[in-house]
Amino acid sequence: MYHSRFMKNHYDAGHRWGALLYKNKIDLEKNISFAYDEKRKAFVNDCIPIYQKYYPEILEEINGICDGAHISKDIFYTFLLGMYCFTMDNHCTCMACKDDEHMLFGRNSDFLVSLEKQYDSCYYCYDGFIPFIGNTTAFTQMEDGMNAYGLAVGLTFICPTPSVRKPGLHAGMLVRYILEHCKSVKEAITFIKKVPIGSAQTITMMDATGEMVIIECNPEKVIEIYPKKQRNPFVATANYFTSDEMQKYQPKNIDDWRSHERYETAQHALSKTDTYSFELIKDILSGKYGFMCQYDRRTNADTVWSCIYDIKNKKIYRCEGNPSRKRFVEDKRLNFI
Repeated sequence: MYHSRFMKNHYDAGHRWGALLYKNKIDLEKNISFAYDEKRKAFVNDCIPIYQKYYPEILEEINGICDGAHISKDIFYTFLLGMYCFTMDNHCTCMACKDDEHMLFGRNSDFLVSLEKQYDSCYYCYDGFIPFIGNTTAFTQMEDGMNAYGLAVGLTFICPTPSVRKPGLHAGMLVRYILEHCKSVKEAITFIKKVPIGSAQTITMMDATGEMVIIECNPEKVIEIYPKKQRNPFVATANYFTSDEMQKYQPKNIDDWRSHERYETAQHALSKTDTYSFELIKDILSGKYGFMCQYDRRTNADTVWSCIYDIKNKKIYRCEGNPSRKRFVEDKRLNFI
């Protein structure tokens, strides 16, 4: 994974990053043109006013990247703001748990092996915004991360239902906004309920107080799922909706990379113990309790990174690759508040 740093302000940081790509002869436009079509372009054009209202600074960063990299804003906007709203081969598992001694958040990111050299773990520290570390299979949008206030966030993608597609912020931009603006689960939920949403997803969150929740949402509905246990609570999710209210939006006959098995593995492992630990979360993510990351790389699918956010001790650990084969390393770039 790359370890990019974005400092000072959105436009200048985006411009520096884009210029670096241009200097190294990396053609972003060539890599993303596959996502450009008139249907997606029209949808993104309807999304732009929503970003201008709720998240204008992210557009500044995107403009900076385009100017620095000498690429078409039209193509770049269509790719980046249309992600998750049509289709995406992003599959993942999230979990959070706490007991008297631990507050832990874990996530596996399962994606395409063919693109793994471009994945990035980013450090953001902009003037007037919350510093955070976030991980992405693309750029600008984030799939999981933790900010300086100890708020950890991670998404799982749900295949969209075309009949309910509406303009709004997609999963990766929701995660990015929350990391950059919110100090707590409560603040994040308030934003999610306020902003138009353009994709279907779950968003798992845990903050420094130990509050945890899974949000199942799409352009029409937002459902909050809290732990069933009061003592030593936990939550877990994968790539499908579990709440009764969201079942009518459940995609049918899709390849979700054994999502139900991953969900059951996490649920079973966390429910069968009254004490949690870093080692437990690592072992679940590594597949020692059942199917989780045991993909055949020859099919172009694998767990491409895994993260454990130790919220109680304010530490970030990341495995850059499949956790059954590679080790977790602490990321010390973020200064916590």
